[in-house]
Amino acid sequence: MTAPHLIWYLTEPTRAVVDLGRFATTRALLRSAPTGDGHTVLVLPGLAGTDLTTTVLRRFLVGLGYDVHGWGLGWNLGPSEPALRGMRELLGRLAARAPVSLVGWSLGGIFARELARERPELVRQVVTLGSPYRLTDLRDTRVNPLYRFLARLSSAVVAPPPAEAGRPPFPVPATSLYSKSDGIVPWRSCREEPGGHGESVEVVCSHLGYAHNPAVLWAVADRLAQPAGGWRPFVPPAGLAGMYPR
Repeated sequence: MTAPHLIWYLTEPTRAVVDLGRFATTRALLRSAPTGDGHTVLVLPGLAGTDLTTTVLRRFLVGLGYDVHGWGLGWNLGPSEPALRGMRELLGRLAARAPVSLVGWSLGGIFARELARERPELVRQVVTLGSPYRLTDLRDTRVNPLYRFLARLSSAVVAPPPAEAGRPPFPVPATSLYSKSDGIVPWRSCREEPGGHGESVEVVCSHLGYAHNPAVLWAVADRLAQPAGGWRPFVPPAGLAGMYPR
């Protein structure tokens, strides 16, 4: 794999604003997004993100009736011991009565998948947003310098999880949202293996816009609305079909 083209990277902030504009113009349509049973959802931010960066996504899901939680661990500085311990403890508390759904953006999605591999009995499903969990070399991303800088800020950073290749099949239903115009991570590293209860859904989105892009929000709502044990493939809505390339 190679890092995204420099043009995609340099235009990320502008395209993220465009994604926000799309959200503003489709809010009426998003009110008709699928609703589910109101189960608990844990949302994990990306590298250098906090719960503030997932505010639009979490409020959207709250509006659909879900019991939504941010990770509550401050800045995501990478796979540090405090962060890993905090996520495990939080998942244990939230899933005390019933399995929860995990939604993770970028590095947060990698964390979500690792939590599901460790404790599949606690996880209902995983939805990842531009998460490069098939990446084998950080130099193939545009965040390698940032990752190394943040690692120096945290004295307890541990090795990142291994890439998915060669690992056992993923134990819970999983949906991977990815964009070929992602300017931060290579889109091929964000795709789920086809078959079983896993799928990949392409969207037209910037990496920085995943948590407020309307196509992403609808897809997340659709996945969460599936009944427990009743997985089915994603079908784009007619009003947003153009934002899901075939």
